[in-house]
Amino acid sequence: MCDSVAVIRRGGVLFAKNSDRPPGEVQVVERHGRRPPTNRVHTQYLDLEDEGAQALVGSRPTWMWGFEHAVNESGVAVGNERVWTRLPASEEPRLVGMDLVRLAAERACSAEEAVTVIGECLERHGQGGVADAFHGEAYNSSFLVADRSSAWVLDTMGSSWVASEVDGAEAISNRLSLGPDWSRSSADVPRGHDVSAWRDSVWDPVADVRLACTRPYVHRLEMGLEADEGAARLVALMRHHGGEAWGAPLKRDRLPDPPPLGGGAVTVCMHVDGVAVTAASMVCWLPADPAEPVRGWFALGAPCVSVYVPVVVGAHVPRVLTLGSSWRAFDALRRLVERRVLGLPEVRERLDPIEDEGWAAASELAAAGDWTASSWQELGEKCAGEALAAARSLAESVDMSRVRQG
Repeated sequence: MCDSVAVIRRGGVLFAKNSDRPPGEVQVVERHGRRPPTNRVHTQYLDLEDEGAQALVGSRPTWMWGFEHAVNESGVAVGNERVWTRLPASEEPRLVGMDLVRLAAERACSAEEAVTVIGECLERHGQGGVADAFHGEAYNSSFLVADRSSAWVLDTMGSSWVASEVDGAEAISNRLSLGPDWSRSSADVPRGHDVSAWRDSVWDPVADVRLACTRPYVHRLEMGLEADEGAARLVALMRHHGGEAWGAPLKRDRLPDPPPLGGGAVTVCMHVDGVAVTAASMVCWLPADPAEPVRGWFALGAPCVSVYVPVVVGAHVPRVLTLGSSWRAFDALRRLVERRVLGLPEVRERLDPIEDEGWAAASELAAAGDWTASSWQELGEKCAGEALAAARSLAESVDMSRVRQG
């Protein structure tokens, strides 16, 4: 389960994705530099012809080759969602949705080209293979792709697919989004086919709860917002627990309500015991000016108990974000908050100043036109390192209090 959003603006495109995965599954953030074409590239289950790769930053479960979400140096961002269809995904080794995210980010220079990459891979290699190791399940995926000036939604069922360009803003979740009004498709889909006929709608209400929040919100984002403020609003959306009226305006510094006791919150920031939790999140700004680098803000673990660390695609990802041990530290906070051992206000009181300082420093670098890799790497390392130290300190304080009480 996941949520992705895109907002097209005059100066560029805002994109965000929450990656919802089985509880306890470690996810890390990585930067990969350009790769020249080689003979073969090994995806999760298949060996494919290697067409080379652009530099990119992406977030992946550590047991997978592909990414849950990624953004490349050309300014193409990609995210996928699990969807339920009349044709269940095959468990035979084919391409999983995360493979397709990574292949699109590696090969595409525009959102429409990303649609082409995903579509051609689906038609040639098919979709399938276990993508949820915790539950042993394969699944079909839907995709949201964006570039510096546009975005597309792509729905799939097996190797069949359709795609439509986004008008202004869009949000997708764990259900097929398109109907008969699409503009591109695989050859086996007749013109004007209503894609809603593909739906197995048993899980649609789960997605509808979150779409009732995300779709009104992204359509109401102020067009005049600066890039940093727009990204901050999307951070607030990614932290949404549903405690406010759906679609109500939020700010990054607005404290999200804690998830319901026991972790039963089917919300944008997911907390469902034994089923799915938000394991990582990405917000990025894809500037229309190609001379301006792509910026991202990456969080490990549930967004409500984590810090969004500033990154540019041209700089190295802070080492903290690449380590499974870091992810476990933030995930420990999630479990403590869900069990009411720690209060969410107490967690945010420690983490917010670190995030605020990191965002302010990133804004200053951007305003000064300082895109040097060393400046952004230093900033990212500081922000991520302080966030990790605070997360560990919070968890240790709980352990110490128990010792004292004993």
